[in-house]
Amino acid sequence: MSAKIGFVSLGCPKALVDSEKIMARLKAAGYEFAAGYQEADLVVVNTCGFIEPAIEESLEAIGEALRENGRVIVTGCLGARPEVIRANHPGVLDVSGPAEVERVLEAVARVAPPERDPFTDLIPPQVRLTPRHYAYLKVAEGCDHKCSFCIIPQLRGRLHSRDAAEVLAEAERLVAGGARELLVIAQDTSAYGVDLGHRPSEWRGRQVPARLTELVRELGGLAPWVRLHYVYPYPHVSELLPLMASGRLLPYLDVPLQHASPRVLRAMRRPGGAESHLQTIRAWRAEVPDLAIRSSFIVGFPSETEEDFELLLDFLKEARLDHVGVFTYSPVAGAAANELPGAVPEEVKAERQSRLMELAQRLSLERNRALVGRVLEVILDEPADEPGVFIGRSRADSPGIDGTVRVRSDGTARVGEIVRVRVTAADVYDLEGEALLG
Repeated sequence: MSAKIGFVSLGCPKALVDSEKIMARLKAAGYEFAAGYQEADLVVVNTCGFIEPAIEESLEAIGEALRENGRVIVTGCLGARPEVIRANHPGVLDVSGPAEVERVLEAVARVAPPERDPFTDLIPPQVRLTPRHYAYLKVAEGCDHKCSFCIIPQLRGRLHSRDAAEVLAEAERLVAGGARELLVIAQDTSAYGVDLGHRPSEWRGRQVPARLTELVRELGGLAPWVRLHYVYPYPHVSELLPLMASGRLLPYLDVPLQHASPRVLRAMRRPGGAESHLQTIRAWRAEVPDLAIRSSFIVGFPSETEEDFELLLDFLKEARLDHVGVFTYSPVAGAAANELPGAVPEEVKAERQSRLMELAQRLSLERNRALVGRVLEVILDEPADEPGVFIGRSRADSPGIDGTVRVRSDGTARVGEIVRVRVTAADVYDLEGEALLG
């Protein structure tokens, strides 16, 4: 019998892709996967180590795996700090950092050597942790930014992009396997290919540069929906707008702005401020009026004043972003921001987070109510709790982080289909609607 591996995957979509690669390699090596701790011969925990709550969640997951199973291998972002893991859980069998696939395979093989089967060894590996109809496509690893609150470059290294031909070949396999939506991710997707000098590679008999615009143009010819995440607002992002207008790219951008106060952004080692952000957003929406913009913000950053926070509120009222995530500042071991003066009290952080979220929710409700009566394209993600009803997403919604659309259908629709839906009701985050025939 092949050894069974339990797998726990934590963190962002980039870590999810790492988990898929590790699991695919394990499957190719002859391992099976267990549904629970008790059935597993050992457990692999892919951790997150970005902020303190994520570190705590990872350590709790490792502890649970040790209690329930006893044989645990740890990898991922927190694995780049093995001293933290071993200080809390000295019983783990091996610790490796993010994307260290070979190290994980070696550790698993030491604990539970694989059984080879000449009949199954030739089966191409494919493990997906997302539904069949959408998939994350990682185009680069690492980051060259030096944000004072972040240690991603320490955990995952500097920017390391994949050649366009390699990305496109993977995208083609994903689409052939049923993916109708490709979610393009990297730590800084806008910087894709900079480290390669945008060198071209051959795909389908032509040379495609490792550059975001050209890559997206090709991806748009493979899948009905292509969605971009973690897009820094560089000037060349404007080149993507015609692709959105033509339908080759979804009119959706996930832009990590972090704040609107120029003073706070300088302390974060981030560019821009409220006015420059607004100018960029106005220019984008002038060309693509239905552009949906998601962003995240940090409140309570060291030395953030009430005036800085009010500027952030004013910015959000003006920008009217479609989706907003708000986080309180959390110190991260090794981050430069830890040395900054002017720590904001925890109760002030919480109060500011609440105020910003209240504003974001009010704006979201206004936006959603304005959609009632409109017809939207919706991808059906899963059946709902009653016959003929599905939970789906509009083009403005990314899975797991944005809103949903509850769709009533005539019964012929299927999960993974993209259907036209007339919106009939709306709340703060989600919509309801009726699928249109034909």
